[in-house]
Amino acid sequence: MAIHIDDSGTLVHDQAASFALVCPHCDVLSHLTAVSVPAWPILQATKPSHVGIVYRCDACNAPVFLKFPVKLYGNHRVELSPVFQELERPREKFEYAHLPESIELLCREALTVFASGCWNAFASMSRRIMQEVAHDLGEHGKLKLFDQLNDSREMAELDAETFNVLRRILLAGDTVGGARLPPLDAETAGVLLEVLKDLLYQSYVRRGRLQQAMMARRRYAQAQAPSNVTVFNRTKA
Repeated sequence: MAIHIDDSGTLVHDQAASFALVCPHCDVLSHLTAVSVPAWPILQATKPSHVGIVYRCDACNAPVFLKFPVKLYGNHRVELSPVFQELERPREKFEYAHLPESIELLCREALTVFASGCWNAFASMSRRIMQEVAHDLGEHGKLKLFDQLNDSREMAELDAETFNVLRRILLAGDTVGGARLPPLDAETAGVLLEVLKDLLYQSYVRRGRLQQAMMARRRYAQAQAPSNVTVFNRTKA
């Protein structure tokens, strides 16, 4: 997409009519309308390497901030790169109802880190979460997690390189001195997030839901069962 700011301070965007993102405030895929663009004299005087533009979410009217790298300063326009950065990202969702309190706290912090785009910090949080989960699951907790990780690998058809990175992050932190964390990019961090969510689902959410369903079935069966009635036989006088 071509995007630039002309010498009148107007944002010219060839895909403005269809420009949409998931709003970080209402989580709706919504059209964005530019409402605040840097003034032309300031851009020409300072020539920043990045330009910030404020948009309005058409669904909830909240401000959405995007940062664009500058490609070129011309005499009558400032050309911007189409590869922008979202300063606020939508929060990832996860079901916390069945997680232990200590693990829930770590997960909430990890998702906040992920939403901020701090991929390597997210890797560190993910390792800490798995250490806490292995401890909570008991003596063979790490072996259980390794088996679940292999199941996730097969279902997601992860390549060997990606799987090795995930294994090193999630399950290789208890060796002597700890294992060094491999650097992460956005794509691998996204895969790590989904695998982490799947491991937590298998370890806690799936079990919790099944136990709740079984309890509901038992209560229903008890409610439908006929009550015990004592029958007295009368003898004829």
